[in-house]
Amino acid sequence: MPRQDPPQQPPPVQRLRVRYAKRGRLRFTSHRDFSRAFERAVFRARIPMAYSSGFNPHPRISYAGASPTGAASEAEYLELALAEVLVPAEVHQLLDASLPPGLDVLAVVESSGGSLSDRLQASRWRIEVDVPRPEAERAVEAFLAAPEVTVERMTKRGLRSFDARAAVSSLAVVDAADGAPTTIELVLRHGEPAVRADDILSGMTRLGGLVASGPALLTRLDQGPYDEATGEVGDPFAS
Repeated sequence: MPRQDPPQQPPPVQRLRVRYAKRGRLRFTSHRDFSRAFERAVFRARIPMAYSSGFNPHPRISYAGASPTGAASEAEYLELALAEVLVPAEVHQLLDASLPPGLDVLAVVESSGGSLSDRLQASRWRIEVDVPRPEAERAVEAFLAAPEVTVERMTKRGLRSFDARAAVSSLAVVDAADGAPTTIELVLRHGEPAVRADDILSGMTRLGGLVASGPALLTRLDQGPYDEATGEVGDPFAS
């Protein structure tokens, strides 16, 4: 008897884009763990998802530019493909109520078309380190003065070396609240290889002797289109 082809699922009727945050202890959630938690939230919220075709259909959720495990973020993005047309504000409420505190939905909008990933061209980060401000300023100056900053990071393919300097658009120590750790703000252009905020911290440690008394807190503040003229990171939801 010939093998039957799997049933084909109907195409989505609506696509929604979601911005969410990873806060507090939930910053240690891996991307795989988050995707599982999000699929469970979609199921609990009874959102009518569109499904992929094949023998093992799965809800059509596209993740874009996920932050590394251990980093907090106010600018994580994904796209949902739906089988019914829904009001984005209602989906926002349903998802936020179904996710654990610390995984917080910030915005839900209708897709304007095109690739969401292609709009995530750069990101803005806050790095909080427990060192005196003059030490952080010297490390920043040493990093920016170097034409190339080679860093190493363990990847799935083993230890990899690459230049982290070329991806940095701006790097500066900024004012922080009284009693707060020294704060460094970073704008990173996205590309290949994908340079992360912790790579920049490693470069500052090697070049500028930046040695903190405890682990740094890395927080992605924004992610979106990059304006070459101003060096600013835009809103990927803006048309």
